[in-house]
Amino acid sequence: MISLEKDDGAVSESEVKAGLNGTNGFGMPLYGFPKIALPGVIGELAEQGVARAQQGCEKIKVASEGMTEALRETYSSNARSATDYGLKVFEIGNANTASAIDFFAHLLGSKSVTDVVTLTVEQARKSFDTTSVQNKELWGLAEKLATETGEPIKKHFAKVLHQAS
Repeated sequence: MISLEKDDGAVSESEVKAGLNGTNGFGMPLYGFPKIALPGVIGELAEQGVARAQQGCEKIKVASEGMTEALRETYSSNARSATDYGLKVFEIGNANTASAIDFFAHLLGSKSVTDVVTLTVEQARKSFDTTSVQNKELWGLAEKLATETGEPIKKHFAKVLHQAS
């Protein structure tokens, strides 16, 4: 029998073993600490962790779906706006080419230097005015493209952030 000194006397081997098991031999907690069932606590913590992970995955899935939808809308509107812009560039190029051909045709038909200077000045003024209008049209289409590209992303991103908070 092992004997350890205690306030009121010796401690037996069974009391030491009981102390190691977490009780004082009478089923009461040793040193004022309750006996903890570790597998139960670990299981509960694991379940809570899994539940939180599932919630997090669900939030990520919803956010991902929202962003996918935003990108789909963005791509769709971007494609339309980019097509409009490209068509406008072709239209402008066609108009400018036709204007240049008309200018050269008139230039070839001129009979004097005065006619050449007059036609050149008129063409320059006409080209400046036309270019100014064309640039405004292209700028408007570029703004529309930028706005339509960013708006769906902005809208869905704000929605996802609002849902996450």
